[in-house]
Amino acid sequence: MADLIYLDTHVVIWLYAGNLDLFSPRIQRDLEENTLLISPIVTLEVQYLHEIGRITAEAGEVIDELRRAIDLQISDTPFSQVVAQALRNTWTRDPFDHIITAQAALGQHRLLTKDRTIRDHYDRAYWE
Repeated sequence: MADLIYLDTHVVIWLYAGNLDLFSPRIQRDLEENTLLISPIVTLEVQYLHEIGRITAEAGEVIDELRRAIDLQISDTPFSQVVAQALRNTWTRDPFDHIITAQAALGQHRLLTKDRTIRDHYDRAYWE
């Protein structure tokens, strides 16, 4: 049975760009064999990165393409529950990291992220 794996924003951007070589064989297998999910705030962060010139594509283009290409899903967990969980994340001041990690933690799901701080504080976050 496939697991749910939440994706951090940089993972979404790398997948959109086709940078699969950035992922280990294990991660590539996880991406192929599991249900991939994002917090809605990932869409906002992608748009933010576009607006400040860090990426050229707008959020809608990125997310729509990944929904088609890899069946990326967007979590529909009620925002009030996510915020309640995020309040426990006292280890970061980054609002995106707060919400992304809280979203995954609510269901004790894995979170694929290269972010060392997240991996140090959320035991289901991984990169290797």
